[in-house]
Amino acid sequence: MAKLRYIALILSIALTGLLIAPASAQKSRSRATTQEFAYRPAAIQLTAFPKVVTNCGGGDARGSLVQLEVHSDLPSAQSTRYRWSANGGHIEGDGPNTRWDLSDLKAGYYKASVEVGDTKECVAFSEVTVAVRCQPPVCPNIYISCPEKITAGQPVTFSANVAGGYPSISPVFNWSVTAGRIISGEGTSSITVDTTGLKGGQSIQATLSMPGYDPLNCSQSCVVQLPPEPPTCRPFDQFPKISRNDEKARLDNYAIELQNDPSATAYVIVYPERSGKAGEVQLHVNRVVDYLVNSRGIDKRRIVTLVGPTRDRLLLELWTCPEGAKAPVPTNQTN
Repeated sequence: MAKLRYIALILSIALTGLLIAPASAQKSRSRATTQEFAYRPAAIQLTAFPKVVTNCGGGDARGSLVQLEVHSDLPSAQSTRYRWSANGGHIEGDGPNTRWDLSDLKAGYYKASVEVGDTKECVAFSEVTVAVRCQPPVCPNIYISCPEKITAGQPVTFSANVAGGYPSISPVFNWSVTAGRIISGEGTSSITVDTTGLKGGQSIQATLSMPGYDPLNCSQSCVVQLPPEPPTCRPFDQFPKISRNDEKARLDNYAIELQNDPSATAYVIVYPERSGKAGEVQLHVNRVVDYLVNSRGIDKRRIVTLVGPTRDRLLLELWTCPEGAKAPVPTNQTN
């Protein structure tokens, strides 16, 4: 009897093991299936070359092209699709390798992005940034021609010849002058300047500035000088027949003036009196010259005497003439 109970217990344990084993195997197979089909997102990388474009504003398009390339680990290349987008420029093509045209864009930063997927709706996204920088502007060659000879009071013309520079910048002519007044040609390559009122020896500087090449200061200047005004004689004193002492006092002041400018010439003009006595003119001339030479030490070679037209009464004029000045001319003006 005891033997029968022992056999029954062994059978019971065996049956229990058979029932538990299939459930464990099923759970193990379930875990294996989950690991085999676990979702793993695709990895893609978008590259751009070059990363910096140094051409914009309507320049050569060849310098504004960027090569875009996608590297991915999607299993099926035949079913892969690419969706491109950018916030500027134009993307050419729809495959993994394409070109991005950034011509005509202003300086700044621009992004291109790509969305890569397959027929199983496995989608990945990547983007890249490219900088657009304009080439530094180049000043044109500016040549300004100045007139070789100018005359005070006469118009002066300045002309400019411009070559080279940045081809996309249209030339603009901004003229300025330091003296005179621009009367024609403003905004063109040649101007005419009015010199009325300018003094001899005064300079005129004409400057041409050409905007559009910032931050460069594209300008050129040319300077001309009005010919110096010729020296002129000036009247120092005049007096009629006066006492000898008064005459000497006048001549003393005249001698001081001549001594202050050793290069000056003294001109003594005597206007005879219509009813005067013969030899009266020569008497006054000799008296003036003798006093200046012998009493005041003026070189006789520096003194020139002239006789003018007759007047109602005798008159003496004293002139000082700097070197190079034209001699004074006696006048018919009555006193």
